[in-house]
Amino acid sequence: MAVELRLKEVIKEKKIHQKDLAREVGVSKVTMSYWCSNQTMPSIETLGVIAKTLKVKIADLIVEI
Repeated sequence: MAVELRLKEVIKEKKIHQKDLAREVGVSKVTMSYWCSNQTMPSIETLGVIAKTLKVKIADLIVEI
């Protein structure tokens, strides 16, 4: 099973900037950009922090491909 992040879409839906989310999660803007473009994946723990920050479920951030 392969998965991909829907992070970019969720950020847009929540009307938040990547740089603001990066600051709240405690990562660099570059790291957030890599996650949003599916170049790298955050750890499951970090996904939990992102989901909590965006007030969504982890499952809302992931799509099976």
